[in-house]
Amino acid sequence: MSLLAAAIVTRSEITIERCPIEFLEIELALLEEMGFLYDRTEEYPAANGHTRLVDLTTKPSALHAPLDKIHPMPFPGLNIDNLPFFAVIAAVAEGQTFLHDWVYENRAIYLTDLNKLGGNVKLLDPHRVMIEGPTSFTGSELVCPPALRPAVVILLAMLASKGTSVLRSTYVIARGYEDLAERLNQLGANIEPFRDI
Repeated sequence: MSLLAAAIVTRSEITIERCPIEFLEIELALLEEMGFLYDRTEEYPAANGHTRLVDLTTKPSALHAPLDKIHPMPFPGLNIDNLPFFAVIAAVAEGQTFLHDWVYENRAIYLTDLNKLGGNVKLLDPHRVMIEGPTSFTGSELVCPPALRPAVVILLAMLASKGTSVLRSTYVIARGYEDLAERLNQLGANIEPFRDI
């Protein structure tokens, strides 16, 4: 989902291989409702013989806010770990999007860091935010939020920003993702390690 969000907010065409489709079907249906365009291959089995895989190719898309609020549900509903990515996606969509993170206490607060990059995110309570788009992100310097997905959301917004951004204290991202900056650089990003002196 992080690679899908990166492609969406930067309006890029990338191919993501070996996606476990049963864990993305609700997310893709919601993105389609918002105007997201993509191609997908026929399903094929993983090496375990059970997991259904597809390759997804993203297309630059003009998005609009969904009709209903975005909220997680138990499987096979929208995955709670994917919910924060919809904050940065909603920020580039036309209209108002309502996100309800009812599972994690206070995690929604970290999504307001998008405002430091030019976003319009209103915290309604510790679980709910209203996001107004579209956003033209601009570079800034921020300290990484302590929560993994909101931290990656800030990084993705920085990729979509004009100018240079600095994200400090990125330990939480390094702990949760293997070589994320290097993988994004292979797709065309320009992320350099920054060392405090």
